Amino acid sequence: MSKIAVSGVLAVALLLAGCGPEGPNKADTGLAVGAIAGGLLGSTVGGGGGRIAATMVGAVVGGIVGSEIGRSMDRQDRILAERAEFDAFERGDAGRPVRWRNSENGRYGEVVPMEPYRRGSFDCRDYTHTIYIDGRPQTMRGTACRNPDGTWRNEA
Repeated sequence: MSKIAVSGVLAVALLLAGCGPEGPNKADTGLAVGAIAGGLLGSTVGGGGGRIAATMVGAVVGGIVGSEIGRSMDRQDRILAERAEFDAFERGDAGRPVRWRNSENGRYGEVVPMEPYRRGSFDCRDYTHTIYIDGRPQTMRGTACRNPDGTWRNEA
């Protein structure tokens, strides 16, 4: 991964870590850690210029999974959940779940995207991501908006 791509991922993570009026809380820290982990995972997917794009996609999607819920997830859970999120944002039908399952530990989840809409010049989608850990559901709601380069970012 190039120094520029690493710098970009770290900059995103640092910005996310500073969220909140009194500095980072547990959720902010989880978001930043998820962004870094997702960025590093994304960097292994692409090659050349595609690697940088994959890193940024991984950083943004990883940030979503990197919330408080993400602390209970292992690496494979995160990879599967990130893929499901990206698929839901890109191609998911509104109200229809995009499911994932980790056959190694039995954890599973689903991302339910809502209708796409415009926020200023950005295409956005509200969503819910429910993750089942030890049979107990944990749900996160959010909004993801597409950047001009095709990557997605989580909106506050």
